[in-house]
Amino acid sequence: MVARLQCRSHPRRLRRPDHHPQPLTTHPPPHSPPTASTARVLYVDLDGTLTPSDTLLESALLLLRQHPLNLFRLLAWLLLGRAGLKHKIADAVRPAPDRLPYHAGLLALLQARRAQGDTLVLASAADARIVESVAQHTGLFDGTLGTAQGHNLRGAAKRQAIEADARARGCAHWGYAGNSHDDLPVWAGAHEALAVNTPASVLRRLQAQHPQAQVLPGVQASTATWLRAIRIKQWAKNALLFVPLLAAHSLDPMAWVQVLLAFVAFGLCASATYLFNDLMDLPNDRVHRIKRHRPLAAGAVGVGQAVALGATMMAAALMLATLVSTSFVAMLLLYTVLTLSYTLWLKRIALVDVLLLSALYTLRIAAGAVAASVELSNWLLAISIFLFLSLALVKRCAELEEATQEDAALAPGRGYHPSDLPSLRSMGMASGFLAVMVLALYVDSQNGRALYAEPQWLWAAAPLLMFWIMRMWLKTGRRELHGEDPLQFALKDGVSWLVLLAMGAVGLAATVGVGA
Repeated sequence: MVARLQCRSHPRRLRRPDHHPQPLTTHPPPHSPPTASTARVLYVDLDGTLTPSDTLLESALLLLRQHPLNLFRLLAWLLLGRAGLKHKIADAVRPAPDRLPYHAGLLALLQARRAQGDTLVLASAADARIVESVAQHTGLFDGTLGTAQGHNLRGAAKRQAIEADARARGCAHWGYAGNSHDDLPVWAGAHEALAVNTPASVLRRLQAQHPQAQVLPGVQASTATWLRAIRIKQWAKNALLFVPLLAAHSLDPMAWVQVLLAFVAFGLCASATYLFNDLMDLPNDRVHRIKRHRPLAAGAVGVGQAVALGATMMAAALMLATLVSTSFVAMLLLYTVLTLSYTLWLKRIALVDVLLLSALYTLRIAAGAVAASVELSNWLLAISIFLFLSLALVKRCAELEEATQEDAALAPGRGYHPSDLPSLRSMGMASGFLAVMVLALYVDSQNGRALYAEPQWLWAAAPLLMFWIMRMWLKTGRRELHGEDPLQFALKDGVSWLVLLAMGAVGLAATVGVGA
């Protein structure tokens, strides 16, 4: 039988709700055998343990989401020390506990311990108000300990606070569930040790102190998880950098090498901005039917890890860009500024967001022309602007279709209502047809006659493009895109690939002069 250390009874401080909320993230249940002796009072860490996320970083992101200039407030608050910083941020914003991911295996264990009559205390270095709100939300804890009054509850300071709380409860021995290097001093004084989602290096040191420490593994981010986090599939959009070379019929090997370097630089930069976008969208993504499965929203990738990876990728992108040209560096910086502006502010302004999205696609084409040192055709610019505006509106309409299906009054994080759907559909289809019209006008233009041996073949491209645009809008109305990016949908769509191959064949026939 499991030996239990008796503590004198202590009244429960936090009311336990009748129903436990469904956690947003599930992790595997514990596999290690229980310890030989289990304490009747268990202290549980919050950041990285009960939740795989970090509430301080999430709070800072919420503050930046309110306004980018809050960055200067954060820098000023750093001078107050960690406790002062946490207090100031918590005064301004706090993450909603119902939108945090939780470790389902630990939750199940805590529910079982509570049913057995054990006392549970949530003890964290997070601001005391955040700790209290999470405890109230889960309904599992009888008390809380957190950073307050300039006292940062971390490492040895947390152990002292726990020991004092345990004495007040009449317990000479207590257990602790943690996950990080900072928790080693706390585990050193604990009678029972639980390691939750703990790095291997920390776990080895813990098991030297507690050979029978109970281990609850978390989700280990695989290579596939990291590739999903940086949205490696979105790199396909950067193939637009090669369009100016193809349109100019250039076969210069050095130009192709330069554009290849530009492609990788743009990919790294875009992945970094996607990570930042996902960080800023965490609260909305966690309640979205599809986006809640993204690695960051699901807690499979930590907030701190995403910040570090994003910064590294951005630095690598700028280094590669310098190998292309100074002008390309300027284009990459312009893309970054526009993307961050979109993430922080502009995506919540109706119509401005879709105009900027189409501009970002077109900017890729312009960057490809700069990297290859070829002249950018005004015809190509006009076609791309209208085509990508239509696709941006496809994306928004698909999201609004999802919101309508879920009876939402407003698309989360956007400036649109479901009642805007008819207007947006009209704008999007008109923009797509304008792209086809510009293509048709190009066929008999001076540029078309100069570049193609038989430009009349290009007339066949117009109905192909029109068919593809109409089909995308038809699928949007049928809710078959499920809020997905239209280009990502096209990559998995066999008909889209057939249309692309057919248009390539038409372009080849016009170039070599088939039938001339």
